[in-house]
Amino acid sequence: MDDSRQPPSIDQLEARFEEEPREWLVTWVERLTESDAGMRKATLRTLRQFAERQPAALEPVLTTLSLFLTDEERSIRLTTAKLFVVVAEAEPDAVESVVSSLADRLADDDEFYYVRARSAEALGYVARDHPEVVASPEVVADLRIGLSFDEPEVREKLAKALEYVALGDQDRLRHHVSDLASHLTDSNELVRYHLCTALVAVGCAYPDTLSESTAALCDRLDDESPYVRGRAVEALGLLARSDSDVSIPDVRSAADDDAAAFLADRVRYATDEDDGPGDTALEKIGTIPALRDRTDEIVDEITAPDGDECPYCGLSLPEPGPPICPQCGGPR
Repeated sequence: MDDSRQPPSIDQLEARFEEEPREWLVTWVERLTESDAGMRKATLRTLRQFAERQPAALEPVLTTLSLFLTDEERSIRLTTAKLFVVVAEAEPDAVESVVSSLADRLADDDEFYYVRARSAEALGYVARDHPEVVASPEVVADLRIGLSFDEPEVREKLAKALEYVALGDQDRLRHHVSDLASHLTDSNELVRYHLCTALVAVGCAYPDTLSESTAALCDRLDDESPYVRGRAVEALGLLARSDSDVSIPDVRSAADDDAAAFLADRVRYATDEDDGPGDTALEKIGTIPALRDRTDEIVDEITAPDGDECPYCGLSLPEPGPPICPQCGGPR
């Protein structure tokens, strides 16, 4: 056993997880819980970096690492939750063993809100592939209730987790459509986007249930975000195709002549304005596979920094920004 009092480097971790047996690794993490705060912090930060390189390699020690979710040091609890997010995004199967520990952090109203946010995010990644493991009535309730009371950063992760629950099993949120729709006026664009996407996911399997949220969806037709407008239009398009007798407004007002393809295509979908044979752009709209494939990509577009691109190297430049490009040195 390595009794070094120095935190391991990335290279040392790679060697340990490649060469040492599972029992040795578990014992090493157990001993880490008894180390001083500085050692715990430094080692967990390196473990998180290691997880970004080889998330599956940590599977043997994830259950033991969950002990740090209740560490007395807030920063350690947060680093551990972030570590689980990294692993859950890449290897959701591996995180099934710590779902209850993450759910406990989510349910603890006294927990630091960033820890709760990251715990919700990790749970969401697992729920997308294994909703039966995560989406108990209690966890779903914690996610929904938090939308009313939590900090914006937490609400964003709660909404994202709810979206992933819906992507994993549309039935789990089938009876919560009205509750989700009541938060479509949230000031955070990502909260609105995630919740609209969750409603679309439910509507893919149960379009009639969207009739409960018609008014809230119609209010999003003039949302400042074209992606929120697009998802609202998509939900209304599903409702228009259902057996519901709810009247659907003309959604053409949601898009102008310069509307991005994401929004314009959904307006065409909702109004049945395809371009005839050979028009495949609308085939995947209103389907779970398309939602799963594109939602992370769209979040990246939403969170991309505002500003112009450098005409020489393409680097995104903030507005206002430097007079020259920091990457290539070209003038703006």
